[in-house]
Amino acid sequence: MDTQVAHFADDKYPLVLRVLHWIRALLIFWQLWMGWTMVRLSDDLPAKFDWYYPTHKQFGILTLLLVLVQLSIRSRRTLPAAPAGLATWEKKCSKATHYLLYGLAVVVPLMGYSMSSTYTQSDGVPFFLIHLPELLPKNDNWFRVFQWLHRTLAYTLLVLVVFHILGALKHRFLDADRRNDVLRRML
Repeated sequence: MDTQVAHFADDKYPLVLRVLHWIRALLIFWQLWMGWTMVRLSDDLPAKFDWYYPTHKQFGILTLLLVLVQLSIRSRRTLPAAPAGLATWEKKCSKATHYLLYGLAVVVPLMGYSMSSTYTQSDGVPFFLIHLPELLPKNDNWFRVFQWLHRTLAYTLLVLVVFHILGALKHRFLDADRRNDVLRRML
């Protein structure tokens, strides 16, 4: 086997982390689309409160749990080092982006849960066949704070996701050094 091909094979993330990465990516895109769509629907549309909100809440909790599983697995695995061909600033930017992506993938659903928990007219947080306990007291002032945080941090997450995708595409298609193709490590 060619040594460069062998190096590339050793440079992949473990299969379980690659699968979780793509599932998480799909869930986050779904959640961003759902959130953006549901808040623009008329309150007169029954599906807004009967389907969109409960579905968004359930998949938000699922996304949070998946991220926590992913972080747990990452903490116990040896991960590939950053490609040697990357500039120091690219490595630092990549590391910061990944920390922020994971942090927001945890915080955004927690802010959504806090929103639902504090809103006086909320019927709680469903999670498929169970109803999660509301751990925070009902308080519409706190609801507005959590609502602002949830929305602002979700848009921040979207910006970081776009930045992450553009970085991966840049390394795959524009870098002269083929070792910089980080996308290949997640496929």
